[in-house]
Amino acid sequence: VVDALDGETIGRHNGLWYHTVGQRKGIGKVLNPLATAKGPWYVVAKDQKRDIVYVSNRYEEEDFARARSEFEVEDVKWISDEPPAALCQSLADGPEKRWKEVRVDMKIRHGPRIVQGTLLLKEDGSTGNITLEKKDGGLAPGQYVVFYELGTDECLGAGVISEKHWAQFLQNYEELLAGKVKESGVVA
Repeated sequence: VVDALDGETIGRHNGLWYHTVGQRKGIGKVLNPLATAKGPWYVVAKDQKRDIVYVSNRYEEEDFARARSEFEVEDVKWISDEPPAALCQSLADGPEKRWKEVRVDMKIRHGPRIVQGTLLLKEDGSTGNITLEKKDGGLAPGQYVVFYELGTDECLGAGVISEKHWAQFLQNYEELLAGKVKESGVVA
């Protein structure tokens, strides 16, 4: 278990599968006692290749704003089998489409909460980028995002949060740590 902001090992987990991004409860039992006292701790990412659970006791701060409000969706499916017309504009010179960023209501995971944000499809429309208006506490790859027409209960379609969400967090994390090492002059 590694502190996501300083790279310090602060505990030992008993399996990645026991931890969920956004989780707070139950983490203390896998942390060193000195780290537990600095909590509460939240799971912010998991790196399967390295068998690391990244946690932070500063999850609410700006350091995690992007990871909690921007992500990619894949395997996007539409109720009408085609993306809604509001999401694309036809190009004058042929059948190609160019995607437009559109505000939508969304439901992430299970539960009653509807959130607002923007959706911008990419390539053939089966993937896209989401930007939420407010941070979410537990975005994790594999979770479903259901899209609704803004201000209505009309379901447009759904997608799955991509594994690229963690990959982007981990890349940003590596860059953050590299910058800290460079600033301090300490070689890791």
